Amino acid sequence: MDRRVRNLTLIAVISIFILTFALILYLNRDKAAKPAVVPAAEPGEETAESTGYRDFLKDDSFFDNEEYRPVVVKEEQRLPRLYLTATSIAHDMRLSVTDEDGRVVSGISFYVDIEPEGEYKDLDKDGLIYVPELKAGDYYVTLRETEGYEVPKDPMRVTVKEQLEYTVIEDIALYVKSEDEIDAEVEDTEVREAADDADETEHTDKWEGTDAAFGVDVSKYQKEIDWKKAAAAGVQFAIVRCGYRGSSSGALVEDPYFKKNMEGAAAAGVQLGVYFFTQAVNETEAVEEASMAAMLCKDYELDYPIFIDVESAGGRADNLDTDTRTAVIKAFCETVQSAGYHGGIYASRSWFEKKIHDEEIEDYVRWLAEWRATPKYKGNFSLWQYTSSGHIDGINNRVDLDLVWNGGKGENNGAD
Repeated sequence: MDRRVRNLTLIAVISIFILTFALILYLNRDKAAKPAVVPAAEPGEETAESTGYRDFLKDDSFFDNEEYRPVVVKEEQRLPRLYLTATSIAHDMRLSVTDEDGRVVSGISFYVDIEPEGEYKDLDKDGLIYVPELKAGDYYVTLRETEGYEVPKDPMRVTVKEQLEYTVIEDIALYVKSEDEIDAEVEDTEVREAADDADETEHTDKWEGTDAAFGVDVSKYQKEIDWKKAAAAGVQFAIVRCGYRGSSSGALVEDPYFKKNMEGAAAAGVQLGVYFFTQAVNETEAVEEASMAAMLCKDYELDYPIFIDVESAGGRADNLDTDTRTAVIKAFCETVQSAGYHGGIYASRSWFEKKIHDEEIEDYVRWLAEWRATPKYKGNFSLWQYTSSGHIDGINNRVDLDLVWNGGKGENNGAD
């Protein structure tokens, strides 16, 4: 085959190939322009389109629908965590086991290891452990593993103080109980020895004809008080019990009517003071009581001092010697004064004269209980409780009645 014939043959083959390709494209032009048709589903049959697999392309709010929201894998449930806190007043250690909200965890016998002292147990299951009579210095405390809880892995260093400091204990609220947690009939006891100093001249109504301010002192025993009526009847001030220490167990207990009395009296324009019924047997416990009183009073404006009420209760503090009782009073008053309040002492004449070193408490406000027309007490006093059987409008039960000289609101706070 000559050269000319070969070229013609090659051209013919290429032309046939091009024509065939063009014919194929022409025949498939309609199929390329039309979308694929999904056959209709038979009744009851599901297809990808019918289940909405492309709905998110047509609806911006698609994932707001609970039905199509992505599944969130829940975090693995972790155990509640326990925390250990500690304070020291002097040669002692107070440990508390709290939850993540700072509340004491009760109902469990917690164990702690204190290096180098050894093991201690929360015997009464109240979440609190008290360790007395420790040498000053650093200790390392570890809370043992407790079933159902996560505990701190590392020991906590606690410094036990050498000297007693008359300052408010910051975490004292952890140690304060309500009456629902104790046996009030056993713990809230009192022996009113001021009755031994009384005579038939005792007044039981508002004292008239004096320029002294007139007031009352109240606690849960007066129950509900109509403070507006009491103020209208001449009550100018009220000394309200904030709490007491249990005469048997030594627990710190808030008076259940404290807040109600403080708020009601303040709303009626009655000036306020506070007292705490002590059963402290040493200075350390006195600092605790003063700390509790200061903590409870922080939301109120006081016109009178915070008093420590010292009298018999048939309990743990009745037989203190005079030196110890005087030290307790001074520790209480110094602590409330470190918190910015005035400190005072409530006692009967016989207690001021026989059971307290009277000359050592001259810097504090005296509140005398002597139920007679003319007190026999020869010392200085600012407030005088002249009866425990008073009657006043707005208070249904009998109530203590008081007078105070120079007791108006001012910097002296009834101290002159």
